Order: sequence, then C-alpha cells, then structure tokens
Amino acid sequence: MSTRAAPILEIEDLHTCFELDDGTVRAVSGVDLTIGRGEVLAVVGESGCGKSVMARSVLRLIDKPGRITGGSIRLHDADRVVDMVTAPGPELRSVRGRKVAMVFQEPIASMSPMHTLGNQIGESLVLHGRATKAEARTRVVDLLRRVGIAAPERRADEYPFQMSGGMLQRAMIAMALSCGPDLLIADEPTTALDVTTQAQILDLLRELQRDTGMAVMLITHDLGVAAQMADRIAVMYLGSVVETGTTDTVLRSPRHPYTRALLRSVPKLGSGGRERLRPVRGMVPGPYARPPGCPFHPRCEEFMAGRCDSTVPGRVPAPLPAPAAGTDGTVSCLRYEDVRDDEGKAAS
Repeated sequence: MSTRAAPILEIEDLHTCFELDDGTVRAVSGVDLTIGRGEVLAVVGESGCGKSVMARSVLRLIDKPGRITGGSIRLHDADRVVDMVTAPGPELRSVRGRKVAMVFQEPIASMSPMHTLGNQIGESLVLHGRATKAEARTRVVDLLRRVGIAAPERRADEYPFQMSGGMLQRAMIAMALSCGPDLLIADEPTTALDVTTQAQILDLLRELQRDTGMAVMLITHDLGVAAQMADRIAVMYLGSVVETGTTDTVLRSPRHPYTRALLRSVPKLGSGGRERLRPVRGMVPGPYARPPGCPFHPRCEEFMAGRCDSTVPGRVPAPLPAPAAGTDGTVSCLRYEDVRDDEGKAAS
C-alpha cells in the first residue's frame, strides 16, 4: 500500500507483564503497531510469542496477576482519542464493544453456558443504548442470519452447548459485530475447526470487512491465512514485533531472519513430498529464560557473536528488495542497523 489510511489504532512501546511467584514474565515487550481505518493487519508468530496477550491488552482484558506496565494504546474515536491504558472505567466501557470488539480464540470458553445466544448477543446493544430489548431481539436474528446461521429465530433461543464449533464461532462474530465496531480483533478465529469450516469463517470475515469497512487485527500462526486475508503483516517473536510490511513484501522478500525461518517451514505445493521441511531450529525460550541481546539470537542462522547476544536491536526502516527503491515497514535486526549506519557515513 503506497498510501496509508488514517489510523484507527496506535500502539506505542506497549509492555504487559505477569508477576508470578517464580519471577516476572514479560509477555509483551515494547510493541509498536499502527492499524489504518479499513485495513487488515495480520499478526503472526509461533505460539508463546505474545500475540494473544497483546490483543487482549488493546481491550484491557488482562487478568491478574498480569498488568500493562508501560506504553500507550490510542483508539481514535470520531473527535476524540481514547488511551485504552489509562482510560477510566466508564470511558473504557463506552468504546469496548461499540468501537473495538474481539472474537476470542475459544468461543465456548468465552460465552456463558447459562444464557441463550440471543441474550448474550443482544446485551451489548442494550448496554450501549443502541436498542430496546425488543429491538435487540430483532437485531440478533438479523445478525445470526447475516453470519450464515440457519434458522436464526430458533438458534437465538438456544444455548452455546447446543451448537457446533463452527456455528459457535459464527455466533461469536455476530456478537462482536452487534454494535458496528470500527476495529475487530480476531484472535485465531479458525482454531480447532475443520478445514472446510475454517475456509467458510475466513470468507465470512473477509466479506464482512469489505461490506462494513471496519479495520481488522487478525491474530494467527498460519502464514497462509495471513496471505489470504491481510493488507499488512506484523511478525512477533518473544513479545516484540520484529518485522512489519505489506503482505506482498513480507512474504516474498522477508527481511528478518525469523520471518525467513517461518516461511521456510511452510510446506510448498508442487514439491511432491521430495523436499524436506526446514523447521525453525530450537524452541521459543521459556518464560523465565529470556536471552540477552536480540531475543532470537539463540535460534538465528545469521547470528553474529559478540553483538547479537549483547545488543538489543532497535527498529529501523526495512529496505525494499532490489531493484525497488525506498523502504516498506520496519525490521528489528542488527544487520540492518549496520546498513543504515553505512549509508549515513557514505552520505556524510
């Protein structure tokens, strides 16, 4: 994308920690992200890299002993900007669900088994003053029909345990869309679904995004899903964003060694089973074993001894591959800081 839309969400230097008996877990460490209005941003990375905690931090849904310890999360709402980190309770509730909503990873764990779908989906409409109880019922049926649930009048009176995983995920999407949010956060929306249902859910999300113009933050570990859905990609590793850029650039010309390693581990069509997969070597470090310097250096095939294990890389503009000129997104790698320093010396 050559021009960026006005931002709907700006995350700056976000830190979220969990104070446990055995020590402090830095689940999110200095994340910087921006999402434009109407844009789809995919946040990718291995399990344990802080994607879901970062997403929950946006809505300030971090349970104790976790807490946001630094940074800002600015949500642009009409003529005001709400900092989700410092906003008082009433202001936070006024935008949560109405301006920014979330589709959770496990819908069966996110819905009350004691209330019908109609009551749960319609609750936000009533709380935000968008409808009376009677009007909310009509709106709920329309929403269930819109997300592809058959017999919505009957399903609205059923309980979550009476529905399949795919139907429940559709109901969760209907709940998130009930107040017409400007930003939808979808946390692994196709986890534990069969392949056919996964494709249906992704098609539904893409159709709804196109029809409503809302922005979407899509949390996923599946690079194929990111390629299919996103305008831009942010790659997270151990609580930090290590690379950002347009989807085409990140997938075709990855700059960070971690992004390249992720792409090498993806099976390729046409290989005929003759090409062995190359998994990312090593494992994501444990919560109390965060390495010094660049967090990826123990697994990096481009490791520079004496530097990567002692210096934390900053974020620098990510160069476009030749013959293109300029930059696209950012990258956090000491090799690119060397390039920037060399260019600066040459210019002087």
